Amino acid sequence: MSRLQAEGVSAGYDKKVILHDVTVVIPEGRIVGLIGPNGSGKSTFLKALARILIPESGQVLLDELPLASYPTKEIAQKIALLAQSADASISLPVKEVVSYGRFPYVKGFRQLSKEDHEIVAWALAATGLTELAEVNVNSLSGGQRQRVWIAMALAQDTDILILDEPTTYLDPAHQLEILNLLTTINREQGKTILLSIHDLNLASRFCDYLYGMKDGELLLQGTPAEVLTEAGLAELFAIAAVISHFPNSDKPLLLTYDMIKGKAGDFK
Repeated sequence: MSRLQAEGVSAGYDKKVILHDVTVVIPEGRIVGLIGPNGSGKSTFLKALARILIPESGQVLLDELPLASYPTKEIAQKIALLAQSADASISLPVKEVVSYGRFPYVKGFRQLSKEDHEIVAWALAATGLTELAEVNVNSLSGGQRQRVWIAMALAQDTDILILDEPTTYLDPAHQLEILNLLTTINREQGKTILLSIHDLNLASRFCDYLYGMKDGELLLQGTPAEVLTEAGLAELFAIAAVISHFPNSDKPLLLTYDMIKGKAGDFK
């Protein structure tokens, strides 16, 4: 099991720092949710953890070694990143797209090995896509396409999956489909899953641990019960929340909320 952590990481774009001095150890083998207002630095943080973005200061460590010291292919064998901008118009068969997940293991211009094909077949089966293997991706529904990207990430056979808003733009049924799939992958394969998510009730229901980020800073961390409190949501989102619990569970359930007067400017 790979261990991923950030030590004093600050990062941004075009010399504008968005993420400020974040230090955190990602819980191994857990589903970890990243919540916070739009523009709070969540995507920047995830990109820094996957070395898509090089920190301005601080460092990311993978198995106690600086991420910057790893060859790119070796990182891709340990961390899979599903970004927000997956191309929905791609016109290739599902199986071919999923097979791209094996590229970190292919040397030179060699073809995929028998083992590679077996792993692709497993990823297709795990995501319920076996019967759609020869169907073009651009003819699939939103939920099915999202499963294709997840299958490609699974085919990388990494210990760590990082997903940037994997349920955005999906209807409630497809959101549940994706999150149930990720839960199965986590429980059966023991993979660490880190995902940014906007729906707080889904974050509470499916995540073992949460990080709360605002203005590029990590303000809160803990179990859903520790983070999704009236005080925590007021601090993160400037809302006055009414909180109950899911049936037969101690996980928080957000019933309703209102803006805290004078705090609307906190939204970005």
